[in-house]
Amino acid sequence: MPAKAAGGRTARPSSGRATLETVATLAGVSRMTVSRVINHPETVTSELKEVVQKAILETGYVPNLLAGGLASSRTKVVAAVVPTLTHVLFSGAIQAFTDRLALDGYQMLLGLSGYPTEREGNLLQAILSRRPDALYLTGTSHLAQTRRQLRAAKIPIVETWDLSHKAVDMAVGFSHKAVGQGVANYLYGKGYRQFATIGADDERATLRSREFVATLAGHGISDVACISTPAPSTMAMGREALGELLANGFRRGAIQCSSDAMAHGVVLEAQARGLAVPGDIAVIGFGDLDFAAYMSPPLSTVRIDRFAIGRLAAEALLTRLAGHPVARKVVDVGFDIVERATT
Repeated sequence: MPAKAAGGRTARPSSGRATLETVATLAGVSRMTVSRVINHPETVTSELKEVVQKAILETGYVPNLLAGGLASSRTKVVAAVVPTLTHVLFSGAIQAFTDRLALDGYQMLLGLSGYPTEREGNLLQAILSRRPDALYLTGTSHLAQTRRQLRAAKIPIVETWDLSHKAVDMAVGFSHKAVGQGVANYLYGKGYRQFATIGADDERATLRSREFVATLAGHGISDVACISTPAPSTMAMGREALGELLANGFRRGAIQCSSDAMAHGVVLEAQARGLAVPGDIAVIGFGDLDFAAYMSPPLSTVRIDRFAIGRLAAEALLTRLAGHPVARKVVDVGFDIVERATT
């Protein structure tokens, strides 16, 4: 049955993007009143403000900061949100994404969200208010209100670096659970029986570490040492984490790291302490960054095709912007375990 508006009227369902009219209908007030609440809240009563703000939350409406004449036209701008550009994985994907967009005459607007989900929500609200034609996101975990705003925007959206069959729109990435399982099985198959995991405290790295531990438990190993560090991970964190592991009794065994930078730090600290790699400490990273193959010894790692993620994400958005359906709404780029001398 039709939903009742906050002011007692029946709200008409809308098949398009949430607009000022959508909010006004739901709240049972005029468009001008909604505009006053948004732009000049001090001029309305607290009761009226509450009714309108509730309608805004329910519809996912984001105020339009563009001139009215531009609101319904293409901007040729696609926004991208990543946690950081200090990590080569993200910057490599964004470079490939930008290059592919440029071939079709689109420009990219970049936003850095950091790692707290709440910060992503604030950033996305600011971005959506500029009305980009499409949106590239990192990860598939968002606040409920952010998810409502994303769906209400009615633009092509691709979530990257993870997989979800409950994606807002489309997804291009890989399974972090599968990576954790794959690394655990690989190291166990190499004959290692003592294990540790050092991971940054972002959601995707935590998922890999958790699955690493769970898979080893399936092999009968339940005493995996776990260390969590702030995100993004660094070489220094790897050195400090190995020191902590050794102080807590970790000796011969294999260590899974959430990034190549952290793994590099572990190797350096092991060497500084006179430990052989992999004789005493085996190490595997994540990302297969450019330096990994040229370390001494060369670093075993998990390879992710970051350039494919950026390119495929751009092609998915461009296909939708051209008015065509995509062949697959969820694309798994997979991963490879690259064996080198550290394991």
